[in-house]
Amino acid sequence: MSPCLEQAFTKMFKADHHITLALSAFLLAILLASCGKHRLPILNKAHEENGQLTYDKIPDFAFTGQDSSRVDNATFAGKAYVADFFFTSCPSICPIMARNMLRIYHHFENNDKLLLLSHTIDPKRDTVARLRLYAENLGVRSDKWHFVTGDKDALYEIADDYFNVVVEDPTLPDGFDHSGRFILVDPDRHIRAFCQGTDSLAVNAFIKDIETLLDEMQQ
Repeated sequence: MSPCLEQAFTKMFKADHHITLALSAFLLAILLASCGKHRLPILNKAHEENGQLTYDKIPDFAFTGQDSSRVDNATFAGKAYVADFFFTSCPSICPIMARNMLRIYHHFENNDKLLLLSHTIDPKRDTVARLRLYAENLGVRSDKWHFVTGDKDALYEIADDYFNVVVEDPTLPDGFDHSGRFILVDPDRHIRAFCQGTDSLAVNAFIKDIETLLDEMQQ
């Protein structure tokens, strides 16, 4: 018997022994249903620490948002967030990514447990003022969707923690090579899901993953 089933039966038989058979069956059905709730896996690397399995986390960071405010780990305390990497002058995948991120934004606009975080990979040109204009053109709130700039090395180093590749390549027309993944991070800084931000069907599934995580956070 699985641990979850064993726990369900234990809970049922610890209940009042005077309950009717029908009520027992109803209670058991509820307990078994709870066993089947889907949970997203933790995708970060794991290692053993003091005899326990410990997962890597998104490291500490501090960047500057489009409204000139400090955006750091505390900004996302108690919340899940979706992260990506882009630059405002990108002529290739970034406009597609922006449209799909905007879908996520509108889908969860009224849910204060989810935020969005977009890192520029071109901090030389993507100033705070330029990011603010970019956000205004999308029509999004700065307290919901953070567009950040900062130290170039810090931006590029943290991209790796988010399963994204960012490389400056002057041989390319836009000067950069970067993956377009969207990354879902939980309140404990663990990565729980990701998708290719240019793939609309993948983003559909990703939105369902976000809903699953938000449901998990309410349990």
